[in-house]
Amino acid sequence: MPKTAKATTAEKADRTAPRRAADSAERAYKAIRQQLVEFKMRPAERINEVHLAEMLELSRTPVREALNRLASEGFLVFTPNRGFRFRGLDIDDLLDLFEMRSIIETGAFALACERADEAGIAKLQAFWADAHPRYERRDPDEILELDEAFHVHLAELANNPEIVHQLTGMNARIRFVRRAQIENAPQHWSLVDDHARILQALVDRDRERGVDILRRHISLTFAEARAALKEALLKSYLPDEDTPPRRRARPARK
Repeated sequence: MPKTAKATTAEKADRTAPRRAADSAERAYKAIRQQLVEFKMRPAERINEVHLAEMLELSRTPVREALNRLASEGFLVFTPNRGFRFRGLDIDDLLDLFEMRSIIETGAFALACERADEAGIAKLQAFWADAHPRYERRDPDEILELDEAFHVHLAELANNPEIVHQLTGMNARIRFVRRAQIENAPQHWSLVDDHARILQALVDRDRERGVDILRRHISLTFAEARAALKEALLKSYLPDEDTPPRRRARPARK
């Protein structure tokens, strides 16, 4: 009987091990992602996996899983033989990316006005009807997910897979700045209703009106993202409060 009890305990341990591993990876993911969003790591800074594992009191396996997931989401860059680093971005880079985003999305909207069928438009309307109330929860992660999904679904109606591919890649490169923008910029909430206006312009097949709304929408989003990036860069390069100020070396007297 004791032997059977031991076997049962071992079986239970085998069943719970994958769940514990998944929980550890999720905890690592959330903790590291928060550090990235708050710019507690400098842009382009190399990630020290050993240090992270020690800080989070986890083994390196769940930390590595979390880092791979963050790299797939665009928060990190992985280079073979060099490891992970925080994705670097400056104001000029951000401007270039948002200009390209404006070109891609307005072009996609123009094509969607010509190519989208009624079923595709109805599907986007259903998505927005479900998504809009969820913005009221004011969860930055959920808002970012919903916002990206709306714009990707809109681009899909252009019936051009390359446009969707380019927009998805663009989203990955600006995601961590957008996340900081959504969390910190009160102006963002006035942009939410632009989605309904963009959608109505599509329903009306009004290319000019939709392109104008999209262009303004992306311009305002860029202004908020730029402010968030400036503040984050300033914080990331300020010395810690516990770090004594460096004194300038004086030239030796002759």
